[in-house]
Amino acid sequence: MSSAVTIDTPDGPFTIVAEDGVVLASGWTDDVAGLVALVHPDLRPAGPVPAVEPDDEDVAGPVRAVRAYYAGEVSAVGQVPVRQRSGPFREHAWQVLRDVAPGDPVTYAEYADRAGRPAAVRAAAGACARNAAALFVPCHRVLRSDGTLGGFRYGIEVKASLLDRERAA
Repeated sequence: MSSAVTIDTPDGPFTIVAEDGVVLASGWTDDVAGLVALVHPDLRPAGPVPAVEPDDEDVAGPVRAVRAYYAGEVSAVGQVPVRQRSGPFREHAWQVLRDVAPGDPVTYAEYADRAGRPAAVRAAAGACARNAAALFVPCHRVLRSDGTLGGFRYGIEVKASLLDRERAA
């Protein structure tokens, strides 16, 4: 059974939807239903997702990782298991994102190249846009070709804050 928890972070409320310690969706919002809607239908929890305490076994590991991230261990979130489903390219692209090192962002073109399809820049950008597990799958580490921030589901201010935090670590 899936559970949800919202914790406070310096960038605002951060909600995690997880099942047995595996993240299904996450982001800087307190809208659990909105996050659940991002989960692929094959993985989406049926019915309402109950809110739990941060030490509940469904969410405790991801919560510890987020707290460690904000305490300066910016690679901690990369160790948390994530479950997302889509087509083969997008699933592979999400795995590739997890290999982008904190403090070393890439452009969409570099991301497409790392994902094995250098000409698929729009598809790579689409993988970022459809990523349900923000922070754990670090789509914030992808920039426009000119080095500007580009878009981010949770706002440019949050993206800038995350990148600044990772550069400082």
